[in-house]
Amino acid sequence: MEKWQAAYLAGIIDGEGTITLTRMHKSEHRRPCITISSSDKELLVYVQTLTGGSIISKKNYQPTRHKNSYTLNIKNKENVLKILNLVAPFLRVDKKRSRAFWILNNYEKVTSRNGKYNPATLKLKLDFEDKFFKI
Repeated sequence: MEKWQAAYLAGIIDGEGTITLTRMHKSEHRRPCITISSSDKELLVYVQTLTGGSIISKKNYQPTRHKNSYTLNIKNKENVLKILNLVAPFLRVDKKRSRAFWILNNYEKVTSRNGKYNPATLKLKLDFEDKFFKI
């Protein structure tokens, strides 16, 4: 990704995106996720070429009053961390920039490769999540 593309993507995330932690399955711990919602599918397809992820259509309950809407979900840990590393310096919304840097600086330190935690490491993981959601 070129520097100008990272800056452009940061603007889209600032305006229409979310940087969060989400569960893929009920029993697992949260992982980083970037979502971008828009009624402009062409924009999301372009972003998808840069980032990967999947685009889903949202249910439109009032098509005569509302445009169709779509969401790009980027959930692959390696992709999310790579994207955050590229766009974080360009993010202008304090909460999103703080969340991006919190993930970049702490997620790998508190995440077990095999997903198994002893009481001490589990406390670190849960504290990481708790502090993230307080940002």
